[in-house]
Amino acid sequence: MTESLVVTHARGLLGRVLHGHGVAVRITEVEAYGGVNDPASHAYTRTPRSEIMYGEPWRLYVYRSYGMHFCANVVTGPTEEASAVLIRAGEVVDGIELARQRRPAVKDVALARGPGNLTRAMGLTLEDLGTDLRADGGVRLGPPPATSPDISAGPRVGVSKAADVPWRFWVTDDPTVSAYRRSPRA
Repeated sequence: MTESLVVTHARGLLGRVLHGHGVAVRITEVEAYGGVNDPASHAYTRTPRSEIMYGEPWRLYVYRSYGMHFCANVVTGPTEEASAVLIRAGEVVDGIELARQRRPAVKDVALARGPGNLTRAMGLTLEDLGTDLRADGGVRLGPPPATSPDISAGPRVGVSKAADVPWRFWVTDDPTVSAYRRSPRA
């Protein structure tokens, strides 16, 4: 697969702060999904679940994973291309007490490590699906950081198709980044 605009957006999300439900998380790890051009993307085949990805960019795509966890993605567009970026991990920078209540008995560095843990720490649910991340209040995305972090890249986690595409990006040496786990189906 060739690099696309979604990769630029994914890299640009690193270091930004995602705010919502009393917690703010500095994004430290993401994965890019190229929509209709990416067999690993939920939008590769259009379904009711992936419909949000075909709409306006900068909306939140929330879905249930393994029936119990939520994952959050930023739809990056353009419209009908259905590209999105999975928010894989982050550092809680505000609302840490609330994040600790939502994820008790977890070290602070791991509160938002992994996509399901991040949404749990932030209190994100299916009710947040479609949220405009550019709007004030509610779930929103802060501006880019003043300086870009050092970024590392590698294959995406847990996908069975296009598993070797290096569209997972993370802040180099950040302790909140999750461990790489290749899908056994890849």
